[in-house]
Formats: sequence, C-alpha cells, structure tokens
Amino acid sequence: MSIKRDKWMQYRILNDTSSLAARLPETRLLKPNGLAKLLFQYQSLVLKPRDGRFGRDILFITRNGANSYRIHNEKKTVTMKNTEQLRKWIGKKTRGRGYIVQRRLQLAQIQHKPFDIRIMVQRRKGTSSTWKVTGSYAKVAAKGYLITNVPSNIITVPEALKLARIGDRSLIVKIKQIALMAAKRLGERYPKLRQVGFDIGIDRNRRIWIIEGNYWPDLLPFRSLKDSSMYRRILWYQKH
Repeated sequence: MSIKRDKWMQYRILNDTSSLAARLPETRLLKPNGLAKLLFQYQSLVLKPRDGRFGRDILFITRNGANSYRIHNEKKTVTMKNTEQLRKWIGKKTRGRGYIVQRRLQLAQIQHKPFDIRIMVQRRKGTSSTWKVTGSYAKVAAKGYLITNVPSNIITVPEALKLARIGDRSLIVKIKQIALMAAKRLGERYPKLRQVGFDIGIDRNRRIWIIEGNYWPDLLPFRSLKDSSMYRRILWYQKH
C-alpha cells in the first residue's frame, strides 16, 4: 500500500490500537454543522487540513460564552459573533477542502510559549527490521503563535523538560516507548514505511499525547543542534 499523507487516515490507523487510542486527542472529520456541538463539548478546538500542508492553514477556535467565538490563525485573531457567522467563515476559509477537527491540547509551556517534541523513529530496509528512536528535539512556539511549526527555539528534550519543570528522564523513556509503538502500528499498515517524525505533546498534567506523525519530516532542525550525532544517525538509517 502506498504511503498517503492523510491525517484522518493516520488517526484511524492509530486509534484502532487501544494502547495508542488513549494517547490521541479526540479527532473528527470537519462537518460545518457539527462544529458548534464540539465547541460546546470542548470549548477549544484545532482545525487542520487532512493533507498536512506543512503546518499552514491551521485554525484554533475557542468558544467565548454562549455563541461568541475567537479564531486564531498564525498571528491573526478574529471574533465571530454567532454560530452562523462562524460556520460561513469556516466554509469560506476551508473552501470545501478536507479538514479534521481535534480537541485542543493545553500544552506545557516554556516562558509562556507552548512547546512539543519531535521524535524521529526509523528502521532499516527490510520489513523484519526493528524500529529505533534516532533523534529528538523540542520546538518552542514563536511569540504570538499557538503552533510550534513556527518555532522560536529548537532545544534538546531534557533541556525543555527542565525549563518547563514538568518531568525528568523517566518521561523521555515513556515518550520513546509511545513513539515506537505508534511507528510499529503504522509500519504494519505501510510495509514500505521506514521513518516517521512524531510530534509529541505533553499537557499541563504531564500526560503524553501523539499530535501526529510526519512521513517526510524536515531534518533541518537536527542540523541546528550542537550535537550533530543525531543528524548523522538519521542520514545513516535513510541510506541503509
């Protein structure tokens, strides 16, 4: 089966495994009439294009009171006075393209900026090869942004956990275990899959969440780290 960049399909694959389902924020396909109902249930949601778009066109929607809504898109914020206005605005913005809706996670923060963790998981050629964690770093969102795709800083995971005061190395071990479990499940569906860059979130209660997995992850941030060994290891796995 060919590897498809589809966030909805990936969610369904991972959600099919009970141990991973508990690590996924509730996700639905966007249906304009169902958006207000989800906002009433969760108060804050994230809308993402199914095909990824490299982190662009992500919308954060928060319900303010009974029928007022605030939408955050990159650094811009707009307010909708009622549900009908929200529905029309979303319809115009998405233009019929496939979107998913996720419950928004309250990510742990460093200096009032949310951060998440990129975990690189790879395997050598041959479907019998074992998945290995080959690299990791933390992405701290730029000022004014709610997503980490526009990072203000790339730092090591131990440094991020220390600055956020939310955990120690035992948390890193757990994160790696979850990423390996998820890679194995995706690898069962896509036998030719050899690498996944997982975005892992830690909420303010120290719970670990799988935000998403990227099949063609950007390796540039690994080059910006002082220690180049992870970058070299990742390249080695890509060749072998």
